[in-house]
Amino acid sequence: MHTLTLPDPIATYFASEHHPEALAQCFAANATLKDDGHTYAGVDAITAFLAAASAKYNATTVPFDLKDEDGFHLVRAKVTGNFPRSPANLSYRFGLERGLIDSLEITV
Repeated sequence: MHTLTLPDPIATYFASEHHPEALAQCFAANATLKDDGHTYAGVDAITAFLAAASAKYNATTVPFDLKDEDGFHLVRAKVTGNFPRSPANLSYRFGLERGLIDSLEITV
């Protein structure tokens, strides 16, 4: 079986999905996150959104593919949780800056 090797901040992001304090350490201060038509700017807004989503959906995310494209890291992951049509494969488009997540866009 192939082991997926993710850049450190991305690996920490997925390992910390239910721990907002640890997630906060993954993001640059002025980072943005786009998900489901909404944009969250700054670490506080991002971690608040992720904590609420974690509590609501209790999802588990398992990355299975990584590609580099135009300076971004594109991760495909299987997400299983308390939401319609679970499990679902989602795309995560990470922009990294100085060892932290500077931007993240989550799409179906």
